[in-house]
Amino acid sequence: MITMSEIARLTNVSQPTVSRVLNGNPSVNPEVRERVLACAREHHYQPNALAKSLQGQPTHLLGVLLTDISNGFFAELAKEIEMSAKQAGYSILLWNSNYEPERERECFDVLRRYRVDGVIAVPCRADDEFWTRGTDALDFPLVIATLRVPGRDCVYVDHAMAGSQAARCLISRGYDAFAFAGTPGEDKQRGFLAELSRNGIAPERCFTADVSRDGWADVLAGRTASREERTGIFTSNDLQALELLNRLHAHGVTVPQRAGVLGFDDIPVSRYLTPNLSSMRQPLREMAAHAVGQLVCRIETPDRAVPLDLPLYASVIARESTG
Repeated sequence: MITMSEIARLTNVSQPTVSRVLNGNPSVNPEVRERVLACAREHHYQPNALAKSLQGQPTHLLGVLLTDISNGFFAELAKEIEMSAKQAGYSILLWNSNYEPERERECFDVLRRYRVDGVIAVPCRADDEFWTRGTDALDFPLVIATLRVPGRDCVYVDHAMAGSQAARCLISRGYDAFAFAGTPGEDKQRGFLAELSRNGIAPERCFTADVSRDGWADVLAGRTASREERTGIFTSNDLQALELLNRLHAHGVTVPQRAGVLGFDDIPVSRYLTPNLSSMRQPLREMAAHAVGQLVCRIETPDRAVPLDLPLYASVIARESTG
């Protein structure tokens, strides 16, 4: 890759003059400017973003920190963020925390050294003190995606509303008993149980499987197999739904005849299963566009005080697994 000093040598001008031309300074003689630009084009000159950052100039780099890039949902989110960033004139640096809080902090240290202009992040836990208070010391703007952190710029899906939608979907398909597979106390569970209650479903007809416990899918599948009622099950994400479908099959529970399964995220593989998986789709393109837009706004007008708190809404994609 050609450097500014090499362009200076090839065009017989000083390096400071080349720098002024490439940074758009209008004071350079037009004939010299055209000679420098022609040389830069011919040799495919690319500015050194790291060198610019060391000089305190904008790098037009955005950090993107996700929890699990192997999950199809986050891969799609990264793709949409990259497309929105490109339209805004930015490139991205992608990092994966693997749901490890310590790794989150390490990623931020690296992004700080790269002097990114801003960061879009998906936290491991929205209630972690690092996100609620620790990020106050960051020297670049931050936007949270997919989760709500009070007092921070956030673009997320309303999980309580999604839980309510999931309950209505399963009730409408005639299921008699209901289960939630996820983390007890999370917003999806609260919305799910509240909607069941509003529809007169007694608490003893509802069950929660804690996915942090080993063997949760076998426990839930076994419980479903032992009941006479048809059970509608809402899982906190599609990967949990795939694991549950496997264990239901092992326990002889037919889907959707004996059990209905509704996932969350609508990862691409969902539609290719047998039976294919009903799921709740998050508006990823809209989420990415709002997150990038807010981050760019913070970069360009850093004094804006009011944080963005933008809930979006998931939609039910009904397939064979719910009948």
